[in-house]
Amino acid sequence: MTLNPNLAVLSLGSNLGDRRNFIAKAIVRIHERVGTVTRVSNLYETPAWGFESTPFYNAALTLHTYKPAHDLLAIEDELGRERKMGGYEARTIDIDLITYNDDIISTDTLTVPHPLMQERQFVLVPMRDLNLDWRHPILQKYLPELARQSADTTICRLVSKLDNPLDRYDLQRYNYIAIEGNIGAGKTTLTNRIAFDFNAKTVLERFADNPFLPKFYEDQPRYAFPLEMSFLADRYQQISDDLAQFDLFKDFIVADYHVFKSLIFAKVTLSDDEYRLYRKLFDIIYREMPKPD
Repeated sequence: MTLNPNLAVLSLGSNLGDRRNFIAKAIVRIHERVGTVTRVSNLYETPAWGFESTPFYNAALTLHTYKPAHDLLAIEDELGRERKMGGYEARTIDIDLITYNDDIISTDTLTVPHPLMQERQFVLVPMRDLNLDWRHPILQKYLPELARQSADTTICRLVSKLDNPLDRYDLQRYNYIAIEGNIGAGKTTLTNRIAFDFNAKTVLERFADNPFLPKFYEDQPRYAFPLEMSFLADRYQQISDDLAQFDLFKDFIVADYHVFKSLIFAKVTLSDDEYRLYRKLFDIIYREMPKPD
């Protein structure tokens, strides 16, 4: 499994029954079953495309998923789509895979990017709401240019906003989050996943650069104190610098450690006298350190 999931764009439509409700429920179920829905467009109404029928409600979303592109074709069936033989038809829910990373896919069952996306304003207009820095890998054009040059003159009428499943978590109210746990528990994996899904900056613990670590393994009693002080100073410097130099393009910071762990390691590696001195220094430094929210 790759560290970061795949980024897919899905187009959703409905022109039967409670159209808004069908799309809203589909977004929630995709988020629960398929991957993380990270962005959701506004809801638009457009005439039926390619056949005579009642108008559609349309929307688009971005999805972080570990599923292969071909597996996403089953989403409609999982959501209760009833298919009929033939061409276009009225439907309670219609879901198309528009993009999958920057991949170009051409098989008997799937073509990505969607071969008709540039001809459909009901796809292009909602996609522009997603604020994607995406260029069509075949046509080499960005979304605004595709929309301007499209032969489709259909007007997409704005209906309302749609809820984003991520909004319920409201992680953006936290400026600094720390993940802590035992070695091998998955701290870094979780930190990277949160950062990827929620647009956060990562602060990852540094081990390899500590000059005292190899010496500590050779002579623990001699190098335990300078090792722990070095780690403490480095963690203080790293957290302070990263919070002071906040990335304007990220919403918050998430770290895969909390500096309080230093006390736990020091209690194990230091003698009693060294630990008492270390604890005094730690308390002085800790008072000045930014605390996780």
